[in-house]
Amino acid sequence: MPTYNLNINGQAHTVSADSDTPLLWVLRDNLNLVGTKYGCGIAQCGACTIHLDGDAMRSCAITVAAAVDREVTTIEGLHEAAKHPLQDAWREHDVPQCGYCQAGQIMNAAALLDQVKNPSDQEIDDAMNGNICRCATYTRIKTAIKTAAKNM
Repeated sequence: MPTYNLNINGQAHTVSADSDTPLLWVLRDNLNLVGTKYGCGIAQCGACTIHLDGDAMRSCAITVAAAVDREVTTIEGLHEAAKHPLQDAWREHDVPQCGYCQAGQIMNAAALLDQVKNPSDQEIDDAMNGNICRCATYTRIKTAIKTAAKNM
C-alpha cells in the first residue's frame, strides 16, 4: 500500500492508503479527525467540507493522492480551542439542532469570509448553496455568518 505525506491542520502526517481512497476516510479512519462528517459520498451535501489550500472542498471527492503537497484544514484545525469567530457565532445564535452538518457549514462559511470580509445576503446564499442542513437552520446560519463577519 502506498504511503503519503500530508499537511493537515499545520502538522505533517504520514498515512498508508490506496491512492484512490477519499481524503474523508483518511481523515476519519487513519487520523481520527472525526469532525469532518460523511453525508452523501458524492460531494452534494457539504457535510465533509474541508479547506484545501484555503478553498472549501468536499473531502469525499478528493483522493488522498490529490492532497499530497497541499494544505488541508479540517474543523479541528480552524481554531485550536474551537473559538474561531464563526464557531463563537454558531454558539451565540444557537445554530445547530442535530449538529451533523455544522462542521461542513462552518468550513464553507470560513472560506467565504476569507475571501469576502462583509458578504451580502446574496453572497452568503451563493457561497453556502449546496451545504444541506436537514434541520433547515439556514436563517440562523446566515445570521451567524453576518455576526462572525463583524467580529473578524
